Amino acid sequence: MAYQTIRYSSEGTLAQITLNRPKKLNAIDATMVAELNQALDAAEQDDNVRVILLAGAGRAFSAGFDIDMSGDVDHSIDLYELRQELHLDFEIIMRFWNSPKITIAAVHGYCLGSAMEMAVACDITLAAEGCLFGAPEVRFGSGIVALLLPWFIGPKRSKELLLTGDDKVSAKKALDYGLVNRVVAASKLKEEAREMARVIAGNEPLAVRLTKQAINRSFAIAGMREALRQALELNIIIEGTETEESRKFTQILKEQGTRAAIKWRESQMQKKPQQSD
Repeated sequence: MAYQTIRYSSEGTLAQITLNRPKKLNAIDATMVAELNQALDAAEQDDNVRVILLAGAGRAFSAGFDIDMSGDVDHSIDLYELRQELHLDFEIIMRFWNSPKITIAAVHGYCLGSAMEMAVACDITLAAEGCLFGAPEVRFGSGIVALLLPWFIGPKRSKELLLTGDDKVSAKKALDYGLVNRVVAASKLKEEAREMARVIAGNEPLAVRLTKQAINRSFAIAGMREALRQALELNIIIEGTETEESRKFTQILKEQGTRAAIKWRESQMQKKPQQSD
């Protein structure tokens, strides 16, 4: 079928999904969420496909969920619609974790926000040298859609990354943290990802599928699934609660863009008096 925001192809045992909004750094919008679901349906229903490769077109893997506030769209908060949207966002991230097929993410350029969560949710994540990771959500007054990081990198590193809104985590640090499996030369990223897919696809399919299932089940028994659901509920509260500061931030974001809104938030912090000992 024809897609607007992604590309999908399958060849033998490999299906490839490419995020394809390069002018927007492959920011994930509602259309892309729907098309990712359709592509995953196609790959999972194809008996020939054993591995799904996720990549991004252009100069980035993805900058995360689209926060574009331009145009004539009504940006007032409807809690029912907000809940529905965030649940859809959560489910598309977790589909890569729950997929019966093996999922591999090949990331380059920028891998930020919920795009980083999606890459982490994949079974294997390869990063190009120079790729930057991060979770800037708190800087936008937003929360985390799928709070996977504590399960992979621990509470201390998760809190530092998420509470500072750091969006400049190097590929090397991401490797040290355990967010990615390998860091490879940018020119070799596609080749390395396809080779990883070839090796996995060459193994006995039942053993591969049930081994993934066993690993995932271990996390489920440890409580990950319920913890992620509870974290999503808290994120809905964050996204659905307006404050004087959040209203001003949203106004600037809509009228002047992301950089101006972030600059305004930073200026507000500078105005606040610092406590002395």
